[in-house]
Amino acid sequence: MNDFTWCGSGIHFIDTLSVQKQGNITIGRFGGNSSAGQSKNEDGCLVWQNEQQDWEFVILLDAHHTAESAELIVQEFTKQQGSIKSLFSGTLPETFKDIEETVLQIFQNPEFLGNCRKVKGSTSCLIVLRKDKYLWWFSVGDCILYLFHPELEKLGQYQVNQRHFFEWIGQVNTFELPVPCYSSGRKELRKGNNHIFLTSDGLIECPGLPYNHPEKIQKEFLDRSNEYAVEALLKKIQLLNVRDSTTVISWFVNSNQEASLPCNQ
Repeated sequence: MNDFTWCGSGIHFIDTLSVQKQGNITIGRFGGNSSAGQSKNEDGCLVWQNEQQDWEFVILLDAHHTAESAELIVQEFTKQQGSIKSLFSGTLPETFKDIEETVLQIFQNPEFLGNCRKVKGSTSCLIVLRKDKYLWWFSVGDCILYLFHPELEKLGQYQVNQRHFFEWIGQVNTFELPVPCYSSGRKELRKGNNHIFLTSDGLIECPGLPYNHPEKIQKEFLDRSNEYAVEALLKKIQLLNVRDSTTVISWFVNSNQEASLPCNQ
């Protein structure tokens, strides 16, 4: 089985690196350095994939105050995984339309909102679905999604979503607002090897800023395996005595389909 869920309240990885291959996806976790004052890990993630149906579904969570809000989201999606996964066997673009409607229904459900009011703390939440040669993403808060590809690199394009610093789900909740605030989008993968990379903010806000620009992240993957490069990222921030916990999720998708090009090419 290639299903995976984790919350830092269970295994915190403080002072410890974890790099795990789950199907085609590499998951890297570092709970931060106790010498820098770290005492808890409030990150979380959920990873589902189906090679036969050609999709991956990932949730990355970065909670604050406690991990309870991240735990709540992992529990809710796990509870509904049967109906959610059934959407991914459909055709495009209906699958993307259906998953966005489903995510909004989950986060606006009165029972879920009531449970959010009971937790301590709130979480950023980044959800990504890759199917065929397309990415769909849904973002609340400040986790980051990068897409690395040579054609995009030439134009200086790396980051897919924009970070938003005053959005959360949990005790403080964007879905309690009269107008819920979040961002979502769809993106075409390029022909060839596409690198999909998600990270919580510990990686890019590490002391010394070794990875504050996406080019620095991408460089670690040159001539290295996915697992080795993820380990190199985490080792560097460990050596720089980062306090904040970091979770990264990384995988490659090779597309043999033509991608959109300018009309004059």
